Amino acid sequence: MVTKLDQAGRQRLATECPGWAMADGRDAITRRFVFRDFSEAWGFMARVALLAEAQDHHPEWSNVWNRVEILLSTHDAGGLSERDLRLAKAIDALLG
Repeated sequence: MVTKLDQAGRQRLATECPGWAMADGRDAITRRFVFRDFSEAWGFMARVALLAEAQDHHPEWSNVWNRVEILLSTHDAGGLSERDLRLAKAIDALLG
């Protein structure tokens, strides 16, 4: 069973996932990515989709032209979990 992050896990967020922030009004993390154009943003989303499928952990996200916004929360845990941090780090690794 997946459990919510404890306080120590939440404190690791700033160092392990520096581009991510707590979402307003949700027990979740979020990050906004900006690319040169729609094609680059769409390609990024395709790579994230493959990561998400491999981890069986799917983000909430949106895309408008060159921007992609991703929100991660674990519904089974009722909020933020290690699964979210793991996926956030994998997403960040795509950017080099």
